[in-house]
Amino acid sequence: MTSFDKPTTDQDAQDTQASQDSQAAKEVTEAALFEAFGGLRGMVETVLPGLLFVTIFTINKDLHTSAIAALAVSVVLVAVRLIRRDTVKHAFSGVFGVAFGVVFAMMTGNAKDFYLPGMLYTLGLALAYIVTALAGVPLIGLILGPVFKENLSWRTRNPGRKKAYTKASWAWGLILLGKCAILFPMYWWADTTKFGWVLVALKIPPFLLAVYLTWVFLAKAPPPIDVFAEMEAEEEAEKARKAAASRQPEA
Repeated sequence: MTSFDKPTTDQDAQDTQASQDSQAAKEVTEAALFEAFGGLRGMVETVLPGLLFVTIFTINKDLHTSAIAALAVSVVLVAVRLIRRDTVKHAFSGVFGVAFGVVFAMMTGNAKDFYLPGMLYTLGLALAYIVTALAGVPLIGLILGPVFKENLSWRTRNPGRKKAYTKASWAWGLILLGKCAILFPMYWWADTTKFGWVLVALKIPPFLLAVYLTWVFLAKAPPPIDVFAEMEAEEEAEKARKAAASRQPEA
């Protein structure tokens, strides 16, 4: 009897179904992560203003021109999203970040201060990931819970996912701290051009590493509990009970 002639057992069917479920869970996790963190367009919107700033400053050393160009491209990115009726949260956050950088740089006259608000934000975010992981309420779970339609159910009802979110929050925190450990010393001793190019180069790789590790941890975790589906089911059950009660004859 060849391998093609062997009958399919219940165990084979279960293994196949488990493999399909695992693959589906990985795909859902990947899609959710891209949605939560903006995907390819979000990365472009994160990098482009800083890239334009350092490119123009490298060419002409003009702080005002570089800052205005960076702010202008951020506004254009938001406008494009508004015209296309896309999600604007990532683009808006980019505009505010660039605007703060422009204000800092204009006030001090130091082009490196264009990057300072973003660096302080990164440091604060790194500490937030670590502190919330230590507190048992990992920040990445608070961010992704609504995306997976599980809200905070992972805290008490799904310990496997809570563990995965805790690991992911540690990963984000340590990766961002490592980024800060490179950038803050350079802020003090490196010239503006070199510092700007290093900062732009460090925009995407640490982010992709953190997203990849989050995907690895969550892909191995139990599936999320869809609390929205549970609430809808409870509402339907309540409607059914009321309908049944209304049909009962009065005694």
